[in-house]
Amino acid sequence: MNIDLEIFSPIHQIKNQLFEDKGIEVFIKRDDLIHPIISGNKWRKLKYVLKRAQSENKTHLVTFGGAFSNHLLATAAAAAKFGFKATGIVRGERVNNDTLFLCRLHGMELLFTDRESYKDKAMLFEKHFVGDNEAFFIDEGGASPDGAKGCSELINELSETYDHIFCACGTGTTAAGIVNGIQNHNLPTVFHAVPVFKNGGFIKDEIDRFLTSPANYQLHLDYHFGGYGKTDSRLIEFIKQFVASTGILIEPVYTGKMLYALYDLAGKNYFKPGSRILAIHSGGIWGLLGMKDKF
Repeated sequence: MNIDLEIFSPIHQIKNQLFEDKGIEVFIKRDDLIHPIISGNKWRKLKYVLKRAQSENKTHLVTFGGAFSNHLLATAAAAAKFGFKATGIVRGERVNNDTLFLCRLHGMELLFTDRESYKDKAMLFEKHFVGDNEAFFIDEGGASPDGAKGCSELINELSETYDHIFCACGTGTTAAGIVNGIQNHNLPTVFHAVPVFKNGGFIKDEIDRFLTSPANYQLHLDYHFGGYGKTDSRLIEFIKQFVASTGILIEPVYTGKMLYALYDLAGKNYFKPGSRILAIHSGGIWGLLGMKDKF
């Protein structure tokens, strides 16, 4: 089967009095619309990974994630769509939730492992699938050079040039891909990564290992709201107002934090008047299923 999806990722302008007052224009690239489940950077990171699996005659995708992992769910849906078997190795105790229900519904087998063992994913793959020539290792979050290659193609789709591009940052793969794309097209655009982890400076090493050549970019480390999957009333209120005023659904783990950073920086006069800014909606809205109690 041909591993491809038609990319539908329009760019919409976000109208807000703050942006008018500051003399800037802000747009959002709707990667969340690529596919209902294999959306955003999840599809971009999986595209060439799946093509590699197919070229190596692998039929069984094995990947990793937490109990509310959008990557697990996207991989399960992609496996079902493109004819692979799938296994997800889940960090932590055995649980049942909406995300894992959807993984199972798409045919993914789930294996739960303790958090210490989870740190060595190569060992876990070897333990469970040694001798299985059809099993194909996919790292947590789709982190890989192939994943970065898929994300770099986002820049090919832009018909206009932006002064700044913002994206949330987890594994660093998406950020690296976008930076590579900016460099491939010799654009003057400044890339801004918003890590979603506390003490997220380590993400620079993760981004740099997937760069095709050295590059400068900006890291904004103060918008983690306590760490991965953490939030507070400021972020939740921002998300409520954003969704209600734009009709664009976002979540608190990734895109919500990135947009909060963009709005906050705009309010602090970070951008020169006349700047054109593009925010990347990296999908993952199913993450809301694990955070309903926050709202």
